[in-house]
Amino acid sequence: MFDLIGDIHGHADELTQLLELLGYRLQEGVYTHSERRVIFLGDFIDRGPRIRQALELVRGMINAGSALAVMGNHELNALAYHTPDAEAPGLFLRRHNPVNDRQHSQTMLQLGADELREYLNWFRTLPLWLDLPGLRAVHACWDDHSIEQVKRGLLEHGGITDAFLQSACRPRNALFDPVETLLKGKETELPDGMTFADKDGHVRTRTRVRWYLSPQGHNYRSYALTDRIDCDLELHESVMTTAVPYPEAAKPVFVGHYWLSGQVPTILAENVACLDYSVAKGGFLCAYRWDGEQKLDNQHFIRVAPITADPPA
Repeated sequence: MFDLIGDIHGHADELTQLLELLGYRLQEGVYTHSERRVIFLGDFIDRGPRIRQALELVRGMINAGSALAVMGNHELNALAYHTPDAEAPGLFLRRHNPVNDRQHSQTMLQLGADELREYLNWFRTLPLWLDLPGLRAVHACWDDHSIEQVKRGLLEHGGITDAFLQSACRPRNALFDPVETLLKGKETELPDGMTFADKDGHVRTRTRVRWYLSPQGHNYRSYALTDRIDCDLELHESVMTTAVPYPEAAKPVFVGHYWLSGQVPTILAENVACLDYSVAKGGFLCAYRWDGEQKLDNQHFIRVAPITADPPA
């Protein structure tokens, strides 16, 4: 059986507390459990105060066989930030601008150059999804079509190589949309003239949507995966025709990524759970204790409150 843990963002103290609450014990420097394993849902880096310690803990558990993990968008972003753009000499796949610099700054401050290089190489070994007996895990969105496209890309490029990243991190290249879907979720344009400010204060004209539900009967407010949308207009026809809801009979799928708020974690659907409750923004670190059930249960969530504050941006 598995314990799934959401976005850590350098909060190693909270992770240690959560693992101990789940019954994991430190043995020879690695947290293990006699009967269970962890699945980490990505986003180990950026923002938080103890990024090195979080990476050491996660990688140690994976190497010892007591955990599995999928890549998060922050790991992909880090790879892109440090990979030269073959189509724009002198630039990187993720541009070095004030927004991206700030997001990645704590990782670069807390890790030495050699450490960072080592962990970037390790990120390339992480799967983008896990499809296991009884459950699935992906950072943001399970989408069969995107998964098939990425499978072909991984085969063509020999894994997460520079060539793969060139295709995955540049808009309009073949792997950009499918990788964005898996690691950042599905989005839709807001009606003309409508915007909202995201968690970091950036003004957005697009919003992440509840990809696991049918859009039938929803408007922009209820279909958005944020409480920041103040719009009761009907969804555009293109949203209705392109939606591919996650099947109700499919294996339970666990995601992170969405910076959910609220004091009580709840499932998104009977077979969909998000475990990102904004530990790096004053929320909490969250796990789901999965015991083989097809229908997920709110009683299986376990959480710990923040212990250490994030460094200033």
